[in-house]
Amino acid sequence: MTQPPKLVAFDLDDTLAPSKSAVDPRIADLLLALASRVEVAIISGGQLAQFRTQVVEQLPDTTDDILDRMHLLPTCGTQYYRLTPEGITTVYAHSLTDDEKTRALAAVEEEAKRLGLWAEETWGPILEDRGSQITFSALGQSAPLDAKTAWDPTGEKKNTLREAVAARIPDLEVRSGGSTSVDITHRGIDKAYGMQRLAEHTGISLDDMLFIGDRLDPDGNDYPVLALGVACHAVAGWRDTADYLDTLIPTLPTR
Repeated sequence: MTQPPKLVAFDLDDTLAPSKSAVDPRIADLLLALASRVEVAIISGGQLAQFRTQVVEQLPDTTDDILDRMHLLPTCGTQYYRLTPEGITTVYAHSLTDDEKTRALAAVEEEAKRLGLWAEETWGPILEDRGSQITFSALGQSAPLDAKTAWDPTGEKKNTLREAVAARIPDLEVRSGGSTSVDITHRGIDKAYGMQRLAEHTGISLDDMLFIGDRLDPDGNDYPVLALGVACHAVAGWRDTADYLDTLIPTLPTR
């Protein structure tokens, strides 16, 4: 970027924290330090409950004006929330219809079983209705990090399942999500959609935003943001993110 960003957005899992884990206190402190200078957004395929437990409940006490600069976009921006002194408030939430949910759930379960990707022993449910998104988690919603990391290190399993499910429900969007997940939403919904909604609601141009994520490769779920033309910085985990923020924050103008 030729000038400092006015908004910095983050992926959640494997960017701010290990998958489905709470952020480290170092990240929590850095998010607030960043919000003292610019708008801060988190956009992920995860549901609001994950944002709450992984991030919001880990933040130290802070001022109302810093909370007001925090933007939460679960399920790739099909939902949008703000932090206020009273708690998390809804800006919008666009849910799938009952018919869309039924067809999505059937397609992903049937294709996973056909491909031999439906595990009999899991850590929690494999399928989850997140309102605006259906999510398949191969090892269950609460699988430990080491098991998830080992399940599909190349991404081949997820991509094969994604292609099979997409062929079944062409009117919906099917994407590879986290380390073991496939996400289904309305067509055209990905992290680029969420970034565009951020621009609309904040009045901040995409040219003035910076996105930080761990999956900016062409098959990654962060790639649509890069393809949109938003300035991006690739990281390889939360420690990498923290080190980058240590360098970035002092360069940003104070309010």
